Amino acid sequence: MSISQTNASSNFDAENAENFEAIEQQFAVTAVEQLDTYWKLLEAIPGSQLTLTSQDEEILTTFLAVFPEFTREKLIKFDENELKTKENKARWRDWSKTFENTVEDFNFGCLLRTDSSRPYEQDNTTFSFRLQFYAIEIARNKLGLNDWIYNNAN
Repeated sequence: MSISQTNASSNFDAENAENFEAIEQQFAVTAVEQLDTYWKLLEAIPGSQLTLTSQDEEILTTFLAVFPEFTREKLIKFDENELKTKENKARWRDWSKTFENTVEDFNFGCLLRTDSSRPYEQDNTTFSFRLQFYAIEIARNKLGLNDWIYNNAN
């Protein structure tokens, strides 16, 4: 990497960056592949028996400690706008930093269902980042909220 490339990357302002259609399309392809893979896993293994990462317990424990408002009811169905308030974005960002060096692609974009009792559909999907996806889906799986997917498939 050249010095000019280093300076350019350190001066990059993600908040005001342009959207590049090719990058957005690649994100969409990757995000859909990830959701398809996850759905197939849930059809093959009851969520309550599924391990998503080697750090599931730590992710779950710290998630519930930092976000106690995620009760069973809110894990079943949440308002995506609550995730995206300025205050909550900061909370998620601060919490996720603890996993920055241990969870691969912790901040990579993902698609997350807002209602766990329904499949991925346009009106039931929101943009999230990987660690947020893991936290919510690990909690849902531990509570058996995704077991219906396996039961319906088998």
